[in-house]
Amino acid sequence: MKPKQRSAYLEALQYDNSFPIEKEAVELWLADLDNPFRWSVRPLLQLLFATLLHITWFLKRLPLPQFSAHKLLQALICWFCKYFVSYEANMLILRHYSTESNLLNFLALNSGKTPPALLRLYPKTIKDMREDSFVKHDQELFRVFKELGYWDNNLHTLEESQIDWSGWQTVDMDEFNVKKRWSQVMDFESAHALFMCLFCFLLTKEEYRDAINGFNLDQSIAIRLGKILNNPQYAEMAYNKYPLYLVGPWNLAQRFLMHGFFTEYLYAELESRRQDKNRIQG
Repeated sequence: MKPKQRSAYLEALQYDNSFPIEKEAVELWLADLDNPFRWSVRPLLQLLFATLLHITWFLKRLPLPQFSAHKLLQALICWFCKYFVSYEANMLILRHYSTESNLLNFLALNSGKTPPALLRLYPKTIKDMREDSFVKHDQELFRVFKELGYWDNNLHTLEESQIDWSGWQTVDMDEFNVKKRWSQVMDFESAHALFMCLFCFLLTKEEYRDAINGFNLDQSIAIRLGKILNNPQYAEMAYNKYPLYLVGPWNLAQRFLMHGFFTEYLYAELESRRQDKNRIQG
């Protein structure tokens, strides 16, 4: 069967390497953009789920007893991912765990301080995400920042020989195992629209508020990595900024998506640097 021809714009994106991002991630995203579900059903679902999200947000913030159900939340997400979320979207989700874990581990080991415990969130299957959960993913980010303490703005740029890559794990797509099913039709953004409602309902109000504002630490991560590697332009890759400014669920889908792009960009940038170093040493 002849492969489906992409639109002129998507074909142009395929060859735009202005931003540092791995080709595998680009191909997954372009396939997700070409998903018919995204352009037909998603607008209706997004409207429905956005309305439901804001109603849930309001109800959770009433002076009522708070409750959470982390295990149920992750079980529901994994079930939806297994049977209804597209193969490409699932692969992008698994990649995101690895890219962000790498960035935080690199930051922990190269901040000039005794590093906190490194992240071990590198799921390879949907089932793995039952333990390496999205809730844990958020909490590990906050833990690393807290345990690193105050950032030393006078930290000198590290020489190549001083950089510690021991906590870095290259993202190998062959290690991911996602079974393709005929029912997996839901694109990445539609899946997120559904998940954000589940998150809001099955987390406490503080847990959910923290989770949707954790994206703003992207800028802080970029600034710190820019200091370590003498590249202040990293901060320009962060769409989500100003972590002291807390927001609600408005525009959450875009902020979440841009967080994913941010980690992919910085991961690819640092991975390229690591490979260059290995080639020189080899």
